[in-house]
Amino acid sequence: MTKSRRPVKTFFIIIFLIFGLIFVKEKLLDINSDLAGDHFDSKYIYVINRESKNQVMNKNHKVRTFPASFTKIMTTIVALENIDDLSSIAPIDVNTYKEMVNNNSSMAGFYGKEQTTYRDLLYGTILSSGGEAANSLAINIAGSVENFVKLMNNKASELELYDTRFVNPEGLHDKNQYTTAYDMARLLDYALDNGHFRAIFTKETFNTTSTLDHPNGVVLESTVLSKLHDTPQNGFKIIGGKSGTTYEAGQCWATLAIKDNIEYIAIVMGAELEDINSSGNAHIKDTIKIYENLHMFH
Repeated sequence: MTKSRRPVKTFFIIIFLIFGLIFVKEKLLDINSDLAGDHFDSKYIYVINRESKNQVMNKNHKVRTFPASFTKIMTTIVALENIDDLSSIAPIDVNTYKEMVNNNSSMAGFYGKEQTTYRDLLYGTILSSGGEAANSLAINIAGSVENFVKLMNNKASELELYDTRFVNPEGLHDKNQYTTAYDMARLLDYALDNGHFRAIFTKETFNTTSTLDHPNGVVLESTVLSKLHDTPQNGFKIIGGKSGTTYEAGQCWATLAIKDNIEYIAIVMGAELEDINSSGNAHIKDTIKIYENLHMFH
């Protein structure tokens, strides 16, 4: 009686499938590694799925770097958690206004002593990345920049952002102010759960209240969304963001996008910056490439 060879065939089929799966996995890992390596100018990248909270992609995501104006994400959420009425008057602080001008900070366009509201300052901090707006929030809320920075670092500790430390609310370079792409993604994910923060972060333009200095208000424009008008977004939509740029930090973008009805956060940091007036937009190109290729990381 001839013995059946079916078990032998089944064994070889299983072995073939196992090696086939290993080969495919290695190829996918090679693709992911390639995309996360030389094909991106940003030195530090972290991408998360907001629905599952799972990591989608990373590159040097826990290596400390400088936050530049990503700092203002923390400034804004801390301010929101300490303001009772967004319509209350919160004037522009004169001393920090002069300091920001002297240090060539990005500005929202307010004047010293201008009778702005908290809402004006919040939008000025995120949309226009205004140094005078960020510092005036700090002064009006905590009485001093130093006291407000303590609130920022307390929040960082509360959120277990172990590689993040702040020394100012506007993000001008300081060697003792640092973060990681990983920490920034987690901070932004937390902040977006606040309805006011989300409204600010996803707004393209905002007209501030009428004051004696600006009877028609100041038109504020998102430094992220305003850059995307002529940029194709195939299969995804960037709906909010915050930029950050210093020579030390490089070009940085923190964005919120929707793809296949799922929200994603992409943090790109550290793209080289040789001329602040002609950046080359490496951070924007990296961000678009990430969202276009999200399917390759799953």
